Amino acid sequence: VQLQASGGGLVQPGGSLRLSCSASGSIFSINAMGWYRQAPGKRRELVATITSGGSTNYADSVKGRFTISRDNAKNTVYLQMNSLKPEDTAVYYCNADVKRWGGVGYFPHWGQGTLVTVSS
Repeated sequence: VQLQASGGGLVQPGGSLRLSCSASGSIFSINAMGWYRQAPGKRRELVATITSGGSTNYADSVKGRFTISRDNAKNTVYLQMNSLKPEDTAVYYCNADVKRWGGVGYFPHWGQGTLVTVSS
């Protein structure tokens, strides 16, 4: 199973970016999907998660600015980021709890990370 993230880049404060992450491979089903981020010198932190049924959870720091969504048919999760701030600068990682064909249980898988830089 592989997760491929894309959409990062350089944006000015107040701008927007949309991240995408697609899962591929021997996937039977995916439970929760989410985005995490890690800024230089800091620990990785949760940004947002979404269940297979569409229930969402956000870090307080991004509520009202970021929106997580998913397309179950495409095994893809998105993160729409608006009103970006310099403190949002980080490497963003996607995560998915995946059950493989023939497997037992769900296990977390991580994407490779995509860099978001918010700077003027």
